[in-house]
Amino acid sequence: MLAEELVGREYNKAAHRRALMKQVHRSGPSIEFKHRNISAILEKLGLPRIRGYVPAWNFQGAIVEALDRFLGGNPNPVPFTQSKPIGFSERPALFVGPPPVPPRIGLEPQAALNRLTRKFDPALKDQLNRELGLAGEEHIFEYEQKKLFDGGRKDLSNNVKWISQDEGDGAGYDIRSYKLDGTELWLEVKTTRGGGTTPFYLTRNEWNVATEHPDTFRLYRLYEFAKEPKLFTLAPPLEDHLQLEPITYRASLASQSLT
Repeated sequence: MLAEELVGREYNKAAHRRALMKQVHRSGPSIEFKHRNISAILEKLGLPRIRGYVPAWNFQGAIVEALDRFLGGNPNPVPFTQSKPIGFSERPALFVGPPPVPPRIGLEPQAALNRLTRKFDPALKDQLNRELGLAGEEHIFEYEQKKLFDGGRKDLSNNVKWISQDEGDGAGYDIRSYKLDGTELWLEVKTTRGGGTTPFYLTRNEWNVATEHPDTFRLYRLYEFAKEPKLFTLAPPLEDHLQLEPITYRASLASQSLT
C-alpha cells in the first residue's frame, strides 16, 4: 500500500484489511491499530509511512521485533526516487510549523526500538543518501527564492546561493539566503523521509558555524519528504532544542614521548 501511495496510485485499504482479517483472525479495528504502530516505528527509522495511519506509539516490543526481521532482509523497502525538477514557481506550498514534540514510549517497547534504531541507524542512512540530501537542499533553495520573490524582494531572490553545490561542503551550511530586510541567513538543511522526530547528524563544522554565528545560522529540518514535505527551523543555541550525543572520535597515531 505504501509503495502504491508514494507513486500516486490508488489502492483499497478496506480490501487489504479484510484479507488480513481472514489470515490473522483479528478484528478490523485491531488491524488498523497495528498499522498505526507500524507507522510509528517507520517514522523513527526515517522511512515514509502510509498517510492514513497516524502513528500510535503505545506498541508492544513484539511488533518492533517483527519489523526487525522484515527489514533484515529488506533494509530499504521503499527506495527514494528523485522527482523531476519543476522550478520554484511551480512548487506547492511547504508546510512550516514548530518542531514536533517527541512521543512518550513505554520502557519495554523503547528498549526494543532503541535496538532497532541502532541496528539500522536512520540518521546515518539519511546522511549517506546523497540523492535525498541534494533533493532536500534543492527544495529549500527554491523555497527561499520563492519566499523572497513573493515578498517583493526579487533582488534578494536572485542572490540566493546554493553554497554546498557552488563551493563544496566546507562552509558549514548549505544555502545562503536573506530575510526580507536584507539580513543574511546561512541555512543548513537536514532531510528525511521519516517524521519530524527522526534523528540526524550534525557535523563539528556545522556546530562551530552555528555557535560562532548565532544570528545568521539556521537549521532547516525537512521531514516527511517522500510525498508532502514539512519544515521546522531551529536557531542557535542548538543545545536549547536538541539532545546532542557525541558518537565518533577523530583518531591518529600517538607520537612517542621523548625520554
